[in-house]
Amino acid sequence: GLSQYSSDPRTEWDLSAHTTRDRVLEAVRNLRYKGGNTFTGLALTHVLEQNLKPDAGARLEAEKLVILLTDGKSQDDANLAAQTLKNMGIEIFAIGVKNADEAELKQVASEPLELTVYNVLDFPLLSSLVGRLTRVLCTRIKEKSSKENAGSTGKDIPVNMGPQLSPTDLKISAVTSKSMHLTWSPPPSPPKKYRVMYYPSKGGTPKEVLLDGAVSSLRLSNLTSHTEYLVSVFPIYDTVVGDGLRGVTSTLPLSAPRSLRVSELSHNSIRLSWKAAQGASQYLVLCSAAPSGAED
Repeated sequence: GLSQYSSDPRTEWDLSAHTTRDRVLEAVRNLRYKGGNTFTGLALTHVLEQNLKPDAGARLEAEKLVILLTDGKSQDDANLAAQTLKNMGIEIFAIGVKNADEAELKQVASEPLELTVYNVLDFPLLSSLVGRLTRVLCTRIKEKSSKENAGSTGKDIPVNMGPQLSPTDLKISAVTSKSMHLTWSPPPSPPKKYRVMYYPSKGGTPKEVLLDGAVSSLRLSNLTSHTEYLVSVFPIYDTVVGDGLRGVTSTLPLSAPRSLRVSELSHNSIRLSWKAAQGASQYLVLCSAAPSGAED
């Protein structure tokens, strides 16, 4: 499976999309590069929620591996998202190119780092990693499979934990030009924490808030007016993340002044008056001569 990311992750194809090597290679050749920002945390969350689910082709009994390829430092919290995946038994390999932050790669990747972290100076040099990376990946899968077959006591953590761990009924209310209020119904099994993410649908910096699992509401403030926001609420448990709730709504436009009136006209002055705009701290008044023949 493959997902590409910037400020908004995009699934290119699921695990179940291609069944032969040739079809995968053909899909790679047809891939169109997606430019933009570097929100690695959001991308890892997308992979967990969208790509590592049974309906996307993930088999519960199969080992889960994520290979992260990045050429920059993440603009959000990649470490928190990576830790969530690792807590669920998902192994992460981190490959950096050009301007990637090696310290961040080491935070995101699984242990042992000498097998899971790679960094090259430019994209053509990636080809030098293919042989070694392939051998390491295959060896890791065989090692894990051997341990399980030998009767390992480790418990399998299913990726899709179902409705028991997922909140429901997200409601967005009290929307203003700068804020909105979120409420939701908690799942039957209370989570340890909630992770709330929100960002403008047309691109912008994702922001996140961590809440105690006993809380089921949040007021988002300092938003941009007249902007559509995407909102997600994820329940976080000790070893798993439940399915997220999603919603979308737009903040209101800023209040405008109303009822403009003109009075006290003279040969070189006029007086203006209007009804105040709620929340305005100042007004900018522009005046220019009307073109010839225009209505007063």
